[in-house]
Amino acid sequence: MNLLAVPRAALVASALMILLPLVVPGWIVFILTKVLFMSIAVMGVSVLLRGGLLTFGHALYYATGAYAVGFSVKWFGVQELLLLVPLGALSGLIMAALVGLIMARYREVFFAMLNLAFSMILFGALLKFYWVTGGTDGLAIGTATLLGIELPGDGFGYYYFSLAIAGVVTLVVYRFMASPAGYFLRALYDNEIRIEYSGVAVRQIIYRTYLLAGTLGGVSGVLAAFTIGHIVPEDAFWIQSGEFVFIALLGGFGGLPGPLMGALVYEFLQTYASKYFPLAWQMMMGIVMLLIILFQPGGLWAIYQRVEHRLGRRARGGENS
Repeated sequence: MNLLAVPRAALVASALMILLPLVVPGWIVFILTKVLFMSIAVMGVSVLLRGGLLTFGHALYYATGAYAVGFSVKWFGVQELLLLVPLGALSGLIMAALVGLIMARYREVFFAMLNLAFSMILFGALLKFYWVTGGTDGLAIGTATLLGIELPGDGFGYYYFSLAIAGVVTLVVYRFMASPAGYFLRALYDNEIRIEYSGVAVRQIIYRTYLLAGTLGGVSGVLAAFTIGHIVPEDAFWIQSGEFVFIALLGGFGGLPGPLMGALVYEFLQTYASKYFPLAWQMMMGIVMLLIILFQPGGLWAIYQRVEHRLGRRARGGENS
């Protein structure tokens, strides 16, 4: 499975992402915007998974970015996206830099549960310091501006801005995975001892990857805050982290398009499942996860690769005949 492979349908998919909001109802534009900012956070989870590092606490960075926006709006009245996106990225980076000093020492279940513990600490703090965070009421965000111009309330501005940020993030992740650190990260999944024998510090590789994942979580939180218009302590709760892991497994973390594919299917599946099965939609999502794990652990990306391979083989066979 080639992590850096780019699907042949990339141009078609990009065109659809640009043109689709122009012909669909507003509620679908909102869901598509959620798909974009969720996929950014899931990219961070997927990068960690590619090195065999499972986290159940990635909502820590998602909430950090979201509350960086909330406090900026509440205390300073800053609503400029070109200022707040870097601020959210920096907040996620700083948080990851601190927590990562501990996390780089651990692997497997200890890595997963320690991330969960730090996320729940933030969740508890957001609840208890209600005079600062708003407690369970959360913080209202209001309308964002871009270059000083207030974005319209129809959701198109948020969508296209999120699409641009998602494109930049995809390029950054691609470059990281194509760098020596990215290759060592993939090797970490197979044989950590051999990396140590080659003279490379494994903790340093994990720490750099953790910084990237935390930064992406912060960026996602900024976009989520303005898209939804409200932030609450549940943004740091373990359920939010579980959604990120669910999407990463659903889409597949073996290729860059996996998080976007997973987020797209997850959001629409959740929307329609909760509509037609309001009392059992969680069960429906559980069945989907069970089927993915049992029959297609590579996720939707692996299914796409398999179909593309078969079509390509048939096309070559037709040319040879």
